[in-house]
Amino acid sequence: MTLRIPYVIAILTLIGGVFISIIFGANEDYFKDNINEGLKKNEKINQIQDPVEKAALLKSEADKNWRYYQRFHFHSTGIGAMIMGVLLFISFLSAPDRMKAITSYTVSIGGFLYPFIWLFAAIYGPEMGREAAKEAFAIFGYMGGVFLVGLFLSLYMALKYPMRELK
Repeated sequence: MTLRIPYVIAILTLIGGVFISIIFGANEDYFKDNINEGLKKNEKINQIQDPVEKAALLKSEADKNWRYYQRFHFHSTGIGAMIMGVLLFISFLSAPDRMKAITSYTVSIGGFLYPFIWLFAAIYGPEMGREAAKEAFAIFGYMGGVFLVGLFLSLYMALKYPMRELK
């Protein structure tokens, strides 16, 4: 049984990670300028009176928020490759089609959605605060658990079902 949609999701995950890296290369300043504009609107930072302390915090927060954009890229490309590898592996197992389908969708959907916690934290973190942004988009972080469940299901199938004969 061929499950196309999980493969499409895996490819979309890879495209997301590669696409944002191309945008980084073309205009990294766009992202950094957006981070700095958001930090200017951050209420907690604006309450700091000491200019030296404020400048240090602005630099630190700008660097950390930029890293969140990079994490989206790293996670999308790395997890996308893992999804593809797991899906290909699953396709060779003699496990029941229903179990393969559940595992394939779990791996692909969880893996696709997880990196978005980093993207949304990068976009909204400067103004909201990094922790508040991660909390606001925590559902995407939980998708990493869905991905992990899919990996455990893959492991279970690998131990229980033999590889099917290639013709």
